[in-house]
Amino acid sequence: MRAFDDATRRNIAEACAAFARLPEITAPSALKRAAVVLALTESDDGGDTAFLLTRRASHLRAHRGQWALPGGRCDAGETPVEAALRELDEELALELSADAVLGLLDDYPTRSGYLITPVVVWAADSAVIRPNPDEVASVHRIALDTIERDDAFDFTAIPESSRRVIRFHHQMSLIHAPTAALIYQFREVLAGRHTRVTDLEQPVFAWR
Repeated sequence: MRAFDDATRRNIAEACAAFARLPEITAPSALKRAAVVLALTESDDGGDTAFLLTRRASHLRAHRGQWALPGGRCDAGETPVEAALRELDEELALELSADAVLGLLDDYPTRSGYLITPVVVWAADSAVIRPNPDEVASVHRIALDTIERDDAFDFTAIPESSRRVIRFHHQMSLIHAPTAALIYQFREVLAGRHTRVTDLEQPVFAWR
């Protein structure tokens, strides 16, 4: 159990600071830059620390109805941190400053042509969360204890790739990469492990 308090914030910030990210891609790339947010807040039952996970609106053109971390494509001239904070405000009306950022995880290249930067933030006042119905069908608080269970993640194989497909078991759903891969790496960072996830595969339906 991780209480939602200043001690937990310090501990997670220290874990993120101790994590050595993979070097950023400096050469020109065809991948479009994007950012997502691991927004840490109070759990539904109060007291514990959780992160926010959304279900995407059913009318969206891409990845409709899927589980996702808040986030999206970086605008021109925008850093991943700026994009992550903007998207968090646009999707959930949660306006945070750069002071709320605890750290960054590894960039994850997707099959659909994006390079995603995960940004870990501390959302102290989550009472203001209001999902934007144009983008978000629902928002859920996932306690950190949930992702630290031994059976929270598993790995499977598909004939289309030699890479392992990661799956996060949440309630009665299977959540796949990139979301599952980023959550898995965050779980590993919390445990003090420098586990890479760029080699973890997405299911074929997410390749588009």
